[in-house]
Amino acid sequence: MKIAVLIMAAGKGLRAGGGLPKQYRKIAGQTVLRRALSLFCQYPGIDRITTIIHPDDRHLYEESASGLKLAPPVSGGDNRQESVRLGLEALAGDPPDLVLIHDAARPFVMHTLIDEIIAALKLADGAIAAIPMTDTVKLSDGQHILKGIARDGLWRAQTPQGFRFQAILQAHRAARGLALTDDADVAEHAGLRVRLVPASEDNFKITHEADFARAERLLARAPKLTRTGMGYDVHRFEAGSAIMLCGVEIPFRKKLAGHSDADVGLHAITDAILGAIAQGDIGQHFPPSDAQWKGAASDIFLAHAGRLVREQGGEIINLDVTLICEAPRIGPHRIAMQHRIAQILDLPPGRVSVKATTTEGLGFTGRAEGIAAQAVASVSVPE
Repeated sequence: MKIAVLIMAAGKGLRAGGGLPKQYRKIAGQTVLRRALSLFCQYPGIDRITTIIHPDDRHLYEESASGLKLAPPVSGGDNRQESVRLGLEALAGDPPDLVLIHDAARPFVMHTLIDEIIAALKLADGAIAAIPMTDTVKLSDGQHILKGIARDGLWRAQTPQGFRFQAILQAHRAARGLALTDDADVAEHAGLRVRLVPASEDNFKITHEADFARAERLLARAPKLTRTGMGYDVHRFEAGSAIMLCGVEIPFRKKLAGHSDADVGLHAITDAILGAIAQGDIGQHFPPSDAQWKGAASDIFLAHAGRLVREQGGEIINLDVTLICEAPRIGPHRIAMQHRIAQILDLPPGRVSVKATTTEGLGFTGRAEGIAAQAVASVSVPE
């Protein structure tokens, strides 16, 4: 079963202040949009994620989406309903079985809620996240109460809203020109059955300035997870006079071959950090097929991985890298390496361990044909 996601981020959303559309403002160092995108990128079984954006905000989108595995964005229309339809039309050439439509301004959706919406689509044409009304509801003229409204059976709609793709596509096509409130309303107008899936108050929509403070408080009290990643890399020797190793240049009779500066230690650490936060590997973020990384200093790669941790509201607890080679000798440079890695990541040196070993003359490292490195990273991130 193919599942696609549309992230709605085409609004200008300036009511929240800050001089930017709300989806591009930051919470704990990460934009609202990136938080929403990351949640779906980390959800298993999603085949395609497409963001609907305002064409004027392409540069803001590119900054927020950097390094994430996403389909190209789609320009939105004059209103949300038209923007959704354009997103659905963009999927129609390679149609999924199911589509989830989610507001970028809801950056705290839980994976369990996504599970329940997908499961509900086995029983209905659509399923939406929603919360039953608990407060007393009043109808007013703007200043005075006209009458009370029974809250029994009333729900507050949220997103994600999930649908069988062909059904919601046809419903949106049929609803062109109508002013409907959300995708569930479009589905209802077409006669589709839509189930309610109980959601959480934490899945709130950022609309006003006070919502950013609420989001910061939510992240501050979120339980922390300790996650571990592993990295491994190897580079062969070639003719040269020095090697870069853990950010330190070491005079040697050879150098390491690679597309960048071939710093095998920093590459292994970078992959370990990316693994700990489920962000792929170094090749996805800095593909060797891209000429701009030819000869690049590997501290760029490591700093990027560290920035991704901070954007998730996390921190690096400790790093441990082991260099495997017969030569050069690592001991005289170990402290310098430790301090350089800590400097790149803005960490206390005590959180970084650098070790070295040999393979007792066995294998390619034992034959002094190259250097291997393995690393372990532990990070703490909000759950």
